[in-house]
Amino acid sequence: MDLFARQWATYQILVEHNLMEHREISNATTGAIQQWLALREEQTQAVSMVDLGCGDLGQLAPLLQTLPLEKYVGLDLTQAVLPLAQRNLGSVPYPCFWEHGDLMNWACSNPNDQFDLIHSSFALHHLDQDQKLLFLEGARERIETNGLFIWVDVFLPNQESRLDYLSRYFNRINQWPGLCQTQRESITQHIQTHDFPANRGWLEKQARALGWSFCWAWNGQHNAEAVALLQPI
Repeated sequence: MDLFARQWATYQILVEHNLMEHREISNATTGAIQQWLALREEQTQAVSMVDLGCGDLGQLAPLLQTLPLEKYVGLDLTQAVLPLAQRNLGSVPYPCFWEHGDLMNWACSNPNDQFDLIHSSFALHHLDQDQKLLFLEGARERIETNGLFIWVDVFLPNQESRLDYLSRYFNRINQWPGLCQTQRESITQHIQTHDFPANRGWLEKQARALGWSFCWAWNGQHNAEAVALLQPI
């Protein structure tokens, strides 16, 4: 079994056991999009959407199949997930574009190609603090005036250091069912190396300084996973 297959098998266990509250996140995302659509002035106008770090769409596909989209762009750094996403989405009445690429490159290129709806799930925590600011600045240029940016991720509680957060999260991983020790160690190593969650208060302040309104649509029970809603102001 290659590395991607091993990682994907582990991810499926996380979803199956709802270890990162994927079901609650899906419900919160659905509710946020539906409320936003209801408040849009041009309610009959189709919506353009980009999904940054789309993964296999295992959780989001049922919602996407119901949305009045003009077009959908699914972008992911892992090319192997794109055929899985296309298969899970199935037949929909709008054009879909599947792009192998980096979300930072997306944010910092072609500001004239704007979207009504930006969605990113468990991807932006891989960026360091400076990169997050560059992403927010670039994404601000790529969203339509009445648009919505849904940021699903893990975040640091105020006053908690990354080191303390990691220690707390690792203790949580050790209690997750369905995983062998090798899988637990692999997840822990990945998080230690690649995860840099934003501090909540810092993120709120910086987002507003860069021209976004900001609110929390949902907060998970573990003081980590959350859904943030950003809109251009």
